[in-house]
Amino acid sequence: QVQLVESGGGLAQPGGSLRLSCAASGFTFSNYAMSWARQAPGKGLEWVSGINSDSSGAYYADSVTGRFTISRDNAKNTVYLRMNSLKPEDTALYYCAKASNERVSSTLAEFDYWGQGTQVTVSS
Repeated sequence: QVQLVESGGGLAQPGGSLRLSCAASGFTFSNYAMSWARQAPGKGLEWVSGINSDSSGAYYADSVTGRFTISRDNAKNTVYLRMNSLKPEDTALYYCAKASNERVSSTLAEFDYWGQGTQVTVSS
């Protein structure tokens, strides 16, 4: 069965960095785009970033452009999110999500599998 397991969350200071990882199993990872989404306390789910199956394109929400970098290693079945210059408003539960095809979509309803999430808290 499909499994997505996130790790790397934690507490960071404003201006600090974290790297999230998502280990995938149960499907041919290299055939599908992957995305990260987040849910802040009291708010709805927000798409953050996505990467095509072959890393040919990486896309970002305006709120994280220039600060976050998504990447993937198809040999390791893992997608990453490097988060720099963190802000308190980045505090959220971060989810890894599998797309239904090889191209990135920012439409949350088009993702067919989700991980359990990893908490990121940005506070001094």
